[in-house]
Amino acid sequence: MKTVQFRQVIAVAFLLVGHTAFSQEKLPQLGHAPVSEIIKLMTLEEKASVVAGTGMRFQGHGAVIGEADGRVPGAAGNTMSINRFGIPGTVLSDGPAGVRIDPFRKGDSTKSYYATAWPVGTLLASSWDTALVKKVGVGFGNEIKEYGVDVILAPGMNIQRNPLNGRNFEYFSEDPYVSGYMAAAMVNGIQSNGVGTSIKHFAANNQESNRNAVNAIISERALRELYLRSFEIAVKRSQPMTVMSSYNKINGTYTSESYDLLTKILREEWGFKGMVMTDWFGGKDPVAQMKAGNDLLEPGTPRQQQAIIDAVKNGTLEVKVLDQNVERVLLYILKTPSFRKYQYANTPNLKSHATLSRSAAADGMVLLKNDNSALPLNKSQKVALFGIGSYKPVIGGTGSGAVVVAYTVALEKGLSQIGYVPDTALKTIYVTQIKADLKTHPEKNMVLGSPHLVPEPELRATDISSAADQDDIGIFTIRRNAGEGADRKVEDFYLSEAEKTQLKAVADAFHAKGKKLIVVLNIGGAIEMESWNKNVDAILLAWQPGLEAGNAIADVLSGGVDPSGKLATTFPVKYEDEPSAKSFPGTPANRPAESIYDEGIYVGYRYFNTFSVKTSYPFGYGLSYTRFAYSNLKLSAATFSKKLTATVTVINSGKVAGKEVVQLYLSAPNKTLDKPSEELKGFGKTRLLQPGASQTLTFTIDPKNLASFNTEKSSWIADAGKYTVKIGASSEDIRMTKPFVLAKMLIVEKDHKAIVPQVSINELKKLTK
Repeated sequence: MKTVQFRQVIAVAFLLVGHTAFSQEKLPQLGHAPVSEIIKLMTLEEKASVVAGTGMRFQGHGAVIGEADGRVPGAAGNTMSINRFGIPGTVLSDGPAGVRIDPFRKGDSTKSYYATAWPVGTLLASSWDTALVKKVGVGFGNEIKEYGVDVILAPGMNIQRNPLNGRNFEYFSEDPYVSGYMAAAMVNGIQSNGVGTSIKHFAANNQESNRNAVNAIISERALRELYLRSFEIAVKRSQPMTVMSSYNKINGTYTSESYDLLTKILREEWGFKGMVMTDWFGGKDPVAQMKAGNDLLEPGTPRQQQAIIDAVKNGTLEVKVLDQNVERVLLYILKTPSFRKYQYANTPNLKSHATLSRSAAADGMVLLKNDNSALPLNKSQKVALFGIGSYKPVIGGTGSGAVVVAYTVALEKGLSQIGYVPDTALKTIYVTQIKADLKTHPEKNMVLGSPHLVPEPELRATDISSAADQDDIGIFTIRRNAGEGADRKVEDFYLSEAEKTQLKAVADAFHAKGKKLIVVLNIGGAIEMESWNKNVDAILLAWQPGLEAGNAIADVLSGGVDPSGKLATTFPVKYEDEPSAKSFPGTPANRPAESIYDEGIYVGYRYFNTFSVKTSYPFGYGLSYTRFAYSNLKLSAATFSKKLTATVTVINSGKVAGKEVVQLYLSAPNKTLDKPSEELKGFGKTRLLQPGASQTLTFTIDPKNLASFNTEKSSWIADAGKYTVKIGASSEDIRMTKPFVLAKMLIVEKDHKAIVPQVSINELKKLTK
């Protein structure tokens, strides 16, 4: 969230004595008088202080470098208080995977303020379970409230345009439909506690490289259908208390200075009622930000406030525009626990939240391979655990998306606790390596840029062969980590030569003894798998599962939980197959820096399916320990009129209880526009079905589901013709189809002409005959 341009800024305080002849008792008070009445009596200096935060200072001992007027040490920032009008300051805290605050205060080690590290956004999206994500949000929101925070700077919901984006772990999916519904579920869950969210980063913050200056050059159609669509869904389905504008420019204008984005689209078209804030130090021109509808500048600087004051005085900023910004900030404050004087206890139910985190993590893990029923593990087996990640898991990414936790459960401990017997000789090797590395690389609470990972030890051939002799099965954990401030390198997408060599040596040794090797992927984004996945027996994608990592992984490996996660992002065969590979992360060496989104609408599965490019694992893919059969697909009508419903029955035809994710894709006629071969327009997850049990799922298709954005007409238009409903277990595993007809072209929505590219874009299109 925070910029790499960190610098010490002195928190500003205005002397308010003598600004009015009214006594304190006679002044209108927030909550007891109309906001407009208060604004009329505020000085210009007070108005400027309301629309800028209180500043930022370094905290060398804390979880972050933020200030929240002393109430919640380690929080990211706060808003200014004006006591004479009864306006309290409010507290803003990172981040998407948990409340990011200092674990201890003022050197007092007798009381801790640890928070739950929830599974990362990518894992939660892989559950395809909005009810589960809302439940996580409810627990998350309780910690936000009970730790004295008013707004959590989350969820992150940018589109995973490219697998190397350093912050993909925070985000949900390559698909806007999944992203929008997951974000809405999280917002609704968190805000049910009476606290706020700030969905971010609005919009097209799809890279960390040069994020404060890069100009994302995107066609109006791609912007509307992909990069804005997820935010539109979240706003309309959850009304987040706030929205955070992003660092980057879109088509030449900083998002925080874009009237088209923040007023025309967000407020006028989508009906957003809340407040917009900047990312920390985002944008350049505070006056332009006020005019655009970016109400709050965080963390706030004296320079910004003075620029606003000067602009009003010299006539370049109308006071009525500033008044509107102030009004939206005050209306936000009215909704907060700080305004309600909520007496937070600093004692959230961390134990129950850890249980929920564990359950959610297991439900979002994806079984990618399971040859000859290698999983689940047999009970009480002796297990050889290879890889640092088996003993020190990556529970989440770095930067503002990281959480300071009281503990982390490793896979070795998770398996031990349920009766498995880890190889002690291997454990000694890895624990020794971890301890030695900690002496030279002590852990830090805040890391920007490429994070350090404990290097893997060089195992001797005798270490491997001994484990293969003595143990029943091998488990090899592969780690990756990234975060705010830097994107992953292409090299990080591939296994290193050392990783490949060691993985092959372990696989060969265990297979020579007729034993199996399982790989656990403890990663935040896609990696290459084609060169090695044939040499192992099973692969469990555990993502970055939060503080209960080892327990959740053990639950799935042991069969205590049937894996029901499915990929919300595509795993390509090689990085070069990505449609954005040539343009990501743009041209930072040039001035100005720019990234041209010349893949257009063809992101993720839209590209791979349409252009028949082979994947390692497609969007929507995931195995189970049981099997599911699909039947009885029915549409409510053969011709579309206003809306249409589709129903399909799923039966557990296997031998163990499990859940199934059902996906609805839609193929549309491409008479006037280039169209992907299919697009996701609905999904649902069954309850836990016992063997032989079935459930019928219902999907609703509305006019917007049929439409594409026609740039020439600035409208969402559905072409007349034949549409096909495709019900699948993944984007490539379509089980049933059924057509319907739209009798005549339908103009679904007319929008503003907005955020128009200033240069031509040679966008990718399907080959025409």
